[in-house]
Amino acid sequence: MLFRPLPALSVVCAVLFAGLIALGVWQLERLQWKLGLIAEVNRNLAAPPVRLDTALRLGAAAQYRRVAVEGRFDNAKEASVFTTDETGAPVYHVVTPLTTRDRRVLLVDRGAVPKERLDPGTRAAGQLEGFRPVVGVWRTPDAPGAFTPAADLAHRIWYARDLAAIARVDRIVLAAPVILEADATPNPGGWPRGGQTRVEFRNEHLQYALTWFGLAAVLLLVYLAYHRSRGRLGLKRGIAGPN
Repeated sequence: MLFRPLPALSVVCAVLFAGLIALGVWQLERLQWKLGLIAEVNRNLAAPPVRLDTALRLGAAAQYRRVAVEGRFDNAKEASVFTTDETGAPVYHVVTPLTTRDRRVLLVDRGAVPKERLDPGTRAAGQLEGFRPVVGVWRTPDAPGAFTPAADLAHRIWYARDLAAIARVDRIVLAAPVILEADATPNPGGWPRGGQTRVEFRNEHLQYALTWFGLAAVLLLVYLAYHRSRGRLGLKRGIAGPN
């Protein structure tokens, strides 16, 4: 086999090849991390509800755990968060402070209502009074993005679950920077409709890994083909002797 590699080209291609392989390996590591995260979330959602003290003690590990609390809703401080449902239709999530018997405050996403039910007067039966048990999913919502519209404070409509801003406007101190997404237990009158938790994780790391490995293979083939075209790669021919 005859192979006389071009030094400069070989160094550049070796660096690129190593980089592409490293990116592919990194995506495989990310794949394992994502699979582990999905499995952990599924375990948390399937586990029995824990008490508030347990959730607070768990900290970040309480994410997606079901939590059972008992408290009184402060319906006068109800906020509405605009979003869309699974069909893409506009809805508003009803976010209400809940105060426990020991005076700790959480924000509860009680569920979704259509625009025609945005006014609490149209769903008066669902404006629960007194101490009530609530079971919901413990979530740390995403922070507002750079293009998130400003809140309509006059109508108490928000375009992201900006817990810090909502708490600041309502002059409340939260027990934790989380929101409790109420389960599907029906509310009187049918509104708000709980059970709106969505668990969506993009998991395209395998495709990304195959892309990087594929580019590495293409680079190697181009490298070899170029050397072959320059007569630097091929079978070494022997020298024929005299007859």
